[in-house]
Amino acid sequence: MKKSEIGRRALRITQVADAPVYLFTLRAREIFQVAELSRIARDDTGELIGYQRSEVRDHVADILTYLNGESPLFPNALIIALKPESVKFELSRGPKDDPTAATAAAGTIKIEIPPEDQHRPGWIVDGQQRALALKKAKDQDFVVLISAFVADTVRRQREQFVIINSTKPLPRGLVTELLPAVTISIPARLAAKKLPAALSDELARTPESPFYGLIKRASTPAKAAKAAVIAENSLVAMLTHSLANGCLFQYRNITTGDYDAEAIGAILFTYWKAVEEVFRDAWGKPPTESRLMHGVGIRAMGRVMDHMMMALSPTDTATPRKVRVGLQRIAPYCRWTSGRWDEIGLEWNQLENVPKHIQMLASYLIRLQVNGSR
Repeated sequence: MKKSEIGRRALRITQVADAPVYLFTLRAREIFQVAELSRIARDDTGELIGYQRSEVRDHVADILTYLNGESPLFPNALIIALKPESVKFELSRGPKDDPTAATAAAGTIKIEIPPEDQHRPGWIVDGQQRALALKKAKDQDFVVLISAFVADTVRRQREQFVIINSTKPLPRGLVTELLPAVTISIPARLAAKKLPAALSDELARTPESPFYGLIKRASTPAKAAKAAVIAENSLVAMLTHSLANGCLFQYRNITTGDYDAEAIGAILFTYWKAVEEVFRDAWGKPPTESRLMHGVGIRAMGRVMDHMMMALSPTDTATPRKVRVGLQRIAPYCRWTSGRWDEIGLEWNQLENVPKHIQMLASYLIRLQVNGSR
């Protein structure tokens, strides 16, 4: 099959020299000729590919109902990333002394469309649900506003995706997983989460990690979801607390933003590997069967880590043994999978991932560890 071309009158906006932005229109039937979706996933090496959330059927259905109604107005633009080699822009004639010509120029954009069996020249960065609804709309000639930028790397597309969605109700787990791969300046409220997200990513992807294969993430394949029993948000919350108030804080330079990744990694691997060994009967089970794998267990045991590891060196060869001994002191009193927590007064499955229960459980476990060491 031969290649074809779509041409439209367009406005070219120059914000960054190597990534011009084009404003133009497409008909509903043309959107998926130009662009495709890139949902979040990982390749065979574990690297993050794509960035889109999965289709939300109810949302798409609501948009479709509106589109098929009377006189739909659709002013929000779809944002598309285009391959540079697929785009040509021809300037229109205009006044030579136009002061805006350097930053905004009118003309015609031409997008090369490959045969159907090949990838599209663009990716939908924002507006996935709207695009899916438009694909199903009765009026396939409906005109849609498009804002497109040129980007030849998934990284730049992903960066734009995170920034665009940072003020929208994006699934928290998806943003968490994307953050370690973002290398540009990001909004301050996301920047504070970048280190915990990167650490969680390392714990999830490293075969030697006690959390390997156990963390449920936005990119977790359906066949692996059953084994992924720990919600990544709980792990990130534990890491965030430790970096701000616990044993990991001392390995951060809050002035420069630098941190000692080797020391932090050693602490996390040493402590949680010992947790896995000491509480083997409770490790790796669904949270409905083990409160150790529940958010309340992960976060409370994180507080125990903060208390225990504050006085231990990650480079001392005796540290792993000392951690195991400390955990063995509290093991007889733990009711992760059955029974009743004596001092707390709750059945094992009554503990929930709420501040009151996290603090209550953490305080109890720390007291047991401290009293047992005397």
